[in-house]
Amino acid sequence: MMQKAFVFSSSNPISLQLSTPVTPPVNAVFPELSRGWIASSSPLQPPVLRLRNHQRALPPLLCSASDSATNQQRMASQDGKDPRISKISSAIRVIPDFPKPGILFQDITTLLLDVEAFRDTIDLFVERYRGKDISVVAGIEARGFIFGPPIALAIGAKFVPMRKPNKLPGEVISEEYSLEYGTDKMEMHVGAVQAGDRALIIDDLVATGGTLSAAIRLLERVGVHVVECACVIELPELKGRERLGDTPLFVLVSSA
Repeated sequence: MMQKAFVFSSSNPISLQLSTPVTPPVNAVFPELSRGWIASSSPLQPPVLRLRNHQRALPPLLCSASDSATNQQRMASQDGKDPRISKISSAIRVIPDFPKPGILFQDITTLLLDVEAFRDTIDLFVERYRGKDISVVAGIEARGFIFGPPIALAIGAKFVPMRKPNKLPGEVISEEYSLEYGTDKMEMHVGAVQAGDRALIIDDLVATGGTLSAAIRLLERVGVHVVECACVIELPELKGRERLGDTPLFVLVSSA
């Protein structure tokens, strides 16, 4: 075991250094039994206090790309057994009849105001996808832009925005998808991803699954493997999961 030693000197009254266990010298002074020893000083060498069995513990930083991949991680589960899930769920506000009558709007802005719940949300996704060799996090406009970048940074992936038509400058490729009335398009920059990339698609909510399925098709057209889609909230009664084909869907909170 590595030991820590405090070195006293006139130029540096107290400094911290690492040392390996050593045998006390014959002239060592023992002020207390089993608490360490103080090496006698000389005009050329200041006294050194060595402490035995002293170890410093630091809490892990869950949302950090520098954390070791060997850290034991807690995995989020859809059955809500992780205690963080209920905290996240309670931080999401439901607004009836918005944006039109009959709709229960899932408002994640209150989640963003709760620092702990917001951090837990990011941590749960990071714990799931760190070490899965994901090279791209694709965020769907607009709330996918909130959750995607911190996840991408933490797992060491690039972030690619998937935007509505005429929002991205430069050359784009697009994918059309159906709405309740009519169609819409999703666009991505040409060259943002490469064939062989492994992608995670992130959004705040899955309802009918139209935007997620369009994002999957758009990425697969250029040779990207979509590992999984991930959302904070699912509206299961709208059966959006069924439109994703063989692509898995991971969610933290279900409205049911």
